[in-house]
Amino acid sequence: MTIELEQHIDPTLIPILEKVHDPEIPVLSIMDMGVVRFAEVVNDIVLVKITPTYSGCPAMDVMGEDIISAFAKQNMKAEVSLVLSPAWTTDWITERGRKALEKYGIAAPLGEDLDKEALLGNKKIVKCTQCGSTNTKLVSQFGSTACKALFQCEDCLEPFDYFKCLK
Repeated sequence: MTIELEQHIDPTLIPILEKVHDPEIPVLSIMDMGVVRFAEVVNDIVLVKITPTYSGCPAMDVMGEDIISAFAKQNMKAEVSLVLSPAWTTDWITERGRKALEKYGIAAPLGEDLDKEALLGNKKIVKCTQCGSTNTKLVSQFGSTACKALFQCEDCLEPFDYFKCLK
């Protein structure tokens, strides 16, 4: 049974939040990543709650500062806090975010069972972001960041990151 924190975001704040990008994957907004769980104006202060993609993610501090800065540009004061439970899941990445990942050269996460098969090298199911082939192999469990694995296409020989499925 999955328990998910209900996402409550004032729709008027979404255009500002969509301008804040993940510092490690600049083609994704924090809204596309699904890390924003709450955003509401309370007593003239924008309260924003974000969930880390994993415990200790160094990008969260930067995201918090970028959120405060984005609202300051709109002459709004913002406060950011972390919500640790429930834990973030790659299921929260939007479809637009998944497409942006692929276009950027990072294979989007597969489902939990498929992810395990790919990371154990049991199935060739991670699609190359350059040529689209699934004739790919795991090079390293860790890519450019801990949340990614490094793969290589055996057809076009290009290396690429795969965003691991997190549940």
